[in-house]
Amino acid sequence: MFLDFYRLREQPFGVTPDPRFLYFSPAHREALASLFYGIETGRGFLSLVAEPGMGKTTLLFQLLKRWKGYVHSAFLFQTQCDSRELLRYLMEDLGLDSQDRDIVRMHADLNDFLFRETKAGKRVVLFIDEAQNLSDSVLETVRLLSDFEAPDRKLLQIVLAGQPELEQRLTRPGMTQLGQRIAVRARLEPLPAAEVVRYINHRLHVAGYQGMQLFTQDAAAAIAERSRGIPRLINHLCFNALSLGCAMRCRQIDQEILREAAGDLALNGPAPRRQTTNTPPAPTGSRITKPQTQWRAALEPGRSFTSVSSRMIGKLFRERVFQTSFLALLLLSLAIYLGTRAGARTFQREQAGDPSSPTAAANAGLKRAPDAPATTASEGLQPVDSKQNDGQQNASNVFTYIVQPNDTLRALCLSLVGRYDETVQQEIRKLNPNLKDLTHLNPGQEIRLPLNASKQDQPQR
Repeated sequence: MFLDFYRLREQPFGVTPDPRFLYFSPAHREALASLFYGIETGRGFLSLVAEPGMGKTTLLFQLLKRWKGYVHSAFLFQTQCDSRELLRYLMEDLGLDSQDRDIVRMHADLNDFLFRETKAGKRVVLFIDEAQNLSDSVLETVRLLSDFEAPDRKLLQIVLAGQPELEQRLTRPGMTQLGQRIAVRARLEPLPAAEVVRYINHRLHVAGYQGMQLFTQDAAAAIAERSRGIPRLINHLCFNALSLGCAMRCRQIDQEILREAAGDLALNGPAPRRQTTNTPPAPTGSRITKPQTQWRAALEPGRSFTSVSSRMIGKLFRERVFQTSFLALLLLSLAIYLGTRAGARTFQREQAGDPSSPTAAANAGLKRAPDAPATTASEGLQPVDSKQNDGQQNASNVFTYIVQPNDTLRALCLSLVGRYDETVQQEIRKLNPNLKDLTHLNPGQEIRLPLNASKQDQPQR
């Protein structure tokens, strides 16, 4: 897991509504303040509307945390129910017995409970999450709950939280009575790009991260673009990016890793246009909003494991091939460099007369000509009489060499003549008629070798 790799104390991009990780953007602060003030002043009905994944539930938990010890709260998530089931959920959450009771009896018990809590100085708050899923009849039951009141205050505060569909339903003609009773309407807007960066850093800080900037500037900009500023999508993108980064041993998440993570969540491609049969296509250049269905589909679990693995393996394979090729090229360059240095040192030893050099060892076997003057530069050179070579070779182009142990004709020609090819072999056979086998030389044997054109000027006569 990437927690140890990035030195995190806990998961920074979890899926549970933990109030500790709530980032207070300007919109979140305004919504929280509105709801807090509405409950404090006993306004009765309040609403919180936001797109899916904006953190409505987390904000409500933070609101409960601020009222801890002063309110008796009930939190309802089961919105696929009828009126009777709603009342039973409410009473059970408040600790009241609802078994074998009809609606009238449950209303009476709930009314008694609310009066007792009010006399004790506590407020009772009912939170209904995903309220857009409530049927019209259940919404009417919720409206009737607001009738629990004393002459000077409301006994029950109700907070309806839901998606924009809730706001649309409350504007219908049949919902006029309920819509008019909502005294405080709070709304959460998507985070702008600058707030996305602060949101990511805030959650990393709460999770204990203290290193360098974990997401590069380009990666953060890509997160803001692909998530549309929705915190839930930001969490999913960051989680997948950190998982890939850990697998690739990358200490910082760049745009390339983020692109891989976004592809796994189907957040790379453009959103399809939503059109109806009665709505003409939008003209060119008009702004098309992305439908929510695409983003909801991106949040479905179990979709990205296979693609994450395949993309990660492919990327690792490409990196391994590159590393292997680079290492081979580096070793080849090193071998060429060392060979060049060795050749240079050998040449320097030859120039300095070092007897350990190969050419110097070969020159040790050169036989000085008997009649050569004392000023001859190479002691192994022996001018050949023109009468002995029948006029075929010039004496200045031939020298006599005494074979040393482990000498080979090929090595001698390469070091003394400068080449060893068919032409050189033919000349050697002409100069040495008794030399039958060019591949076998006996120590102490005298052989005559032709001088290479590039070395003709070296011996001094």
